[in-house]
Amino acid sequence: MGAQHPEYSGVWSILDAIASWVQKYRSAISLRDELAQCGAEEVAHIAHDLGMSSDEFESLARKGPGAADQLPRLLLALGVNPDELASSDPATIRGLERICITCAHKKQCEHDLAAGATAGGSYTDYCPNAVSINELFNSRFEM
Repeated sequence: MGAQHPEYSGVWSILDAIASWVQKYRSAISLRDELAQCGAEEVAHIAHDLGMSSDEFESLARKGPGAADQLPRLLLALGVNPDELASSDPATIRGLERICITCAHKKQCEHDLAAGATAGGSYTDYCPNAVSINELFNSRFEM
C-alpha cells in the first residue's frame, strides 16, 4: 500500500517502528514469564553455566532480548564480523554483551550508529566496552 501512496511513506515508517516495538515488548514479556516459571535452583544453575550470580542473571534477563543489539552493529561498523568473533572467542563476546546490556548510553550509541559516526571512534567517549574493544583490535592486529 505504501508504494501506491508515497506521501504516506512517513506514516508507514512510524507504523513499522511501532510494530517492531510491540514485537520486542511481547518477546520480553515471554522471556520474563519463562524465567518466572523456573525454580530458584534452575535459575542458579543457568547463572552458574553463564559464569554469573543468580541476581546478576535475573537483572540482565529483565533488560529484555534486545538489550545488547547495539554491540553487533558497533562491531560491524568497526569492521569486525560479530558472528566470527562469537565463534572464535565466545567468552569475549559474552563479556562484551554483558557490559553492553547494562550500558547507560544506549541513546548516544543508537544516534552514533545511525549517523555512521561510531566507526570514526566517537564510541570511545562513552562506551563501557571501548577499552576491551580497542584491546581486542590491538591483539588481533599485532599477530
